[in-house]
Amino acid sequence: MDIRAIGMGLAFALMWSSAFTSARIIVADASPLFALALRFLISGLLGVAIAAIMGQSWRLTRMQWYATILFGICQNALYLGLNFVAMQTVEAGLAAIIASTMPLLVALASWLIFKERLGALGIAGLFAGLAGVALIMGARINAGVDLFGVMLCGIGVTALAFATLALRGATTGGNFLMVVGLQMLVGSAILAVAAISFETPYINPSWPLFWAFAYTTLVPGLAATLVWFLLVNRIGAIRAATFHFLNPFFGVAIAAVLLGEALGPRDILGVTIITAGILAVQLARQNNKPA
Repeated sequence: MDIRAIGMGLAFALMWSSAFTSARIIVADASPLFALALRFLISGLLGVAIAAIMGQSWRLTRMQWYATILFGICQNALYLGLNFVAMQTVEAGLAAIIASTMPLLVALASWLIFKERLGALGIAGLFAGLAGVALIMGARINAGVDLFGVMLCGIGVTALAFATLALRGATTGGNFLMVVGLQMLVGSAILAVAAISFETPYINPSWPLFWAFAYTTLVPGLAATLVWFLLVNRIGAIRAATFHFLNPFFGVAIAAVLLGEALGPRDILGVTIITAGILAVQLARQNNKPA
């Protein structure tokens, strides 16, 4: 892995992790489902337009359409929609920690259902990651965390893990940015219906809302996606996924610095254990990749 790939991986992890803090700022001044539907509408239109300028085609393969619809539902509508709703009461750092367990859930399901070989390192990483989550959740429950919000985050990350497993090998065929843009438009349509059905849409204009919304739309929404695909194209999906181990640390660090969220000793220990667990799992999967 060269220096450029390492830089791209660090940039992706930082942008991905920062989305929880910006989302927490957004839901303080706007209804979550409406705000997210609007964000995906803007990001999706920009993504499709940029893809068209790059010469990418609307003519996707059947599997790409399958991926577009399923990821639009599971990632953009369920995963992010439920996280936005949850972050009205759940701190950004905790939401980032729960979301960062996605590689652990995927590896666990791959091991139990698809009989993917993990080896001792991967299995140890799985149990360490889950133990770290349990440690943090125990501390937060004792502190009176909103369990309904935590449940929404859990359902969201499970939906994302399901989509990741269901789409193994389904996104080949090029036109990646076009696929991403269309996924966002699918999510926007579903979230718009949900917003009308389950909330009273509102926006309280403020500069924090404006900057957080613009940042979320352009950086985690588009830039992180583009960097991710460039990284995957450079070093492969399994090696690129190793950078997910940074998400718990970056997520809580950004929330602590920008939002002043407190971190107790058990939180710090739990994040360290989860980070090590994700790294162990990803390294094990990378080492078990067929030559």
